Amino acid sequence: MRNFTARGNMKEMKKGDLAFFYHTGDQKQIVGISEVIREAYPDPTDPKEVFKAVDVKAVKPLPKAVTLAAVKAAPRLKDMSLVKYARLSVQPVTPAQWKIVCAMGGLKE
Repeated sequence: MRNFTARGNMKEMKKGDLAFFYHTGDQKQIVGISEVIREAYPDPTDPKEVFKAVDVKAVKPLPKAVTLAAVKAAPRLKDMSLVKYARLSVQPVTPAQWKIVCAMGGLKE
């Protein structure tokens, strides 16, 4: 399923931006960091060219995966999009949220 909110978030992504890599399905956890290497362009799987895609590359895994349950249990992350909209595939992350999740995952910035 495609989502207009996710499309808008992808349009905001810039080359060089870092992003969390999140496993959905049964795992539901942040497992690594990726980097945007190509900004939003028409999704080649969308014949109407309404939706966008971005290209990313893996940067590094988190030493410890950060589960959705752990994010939801962290009071300082109560306003994080992942808590409010867990099914949204592309979400903004504030600098403060980034630092907290990185620390939870065992990364020192």
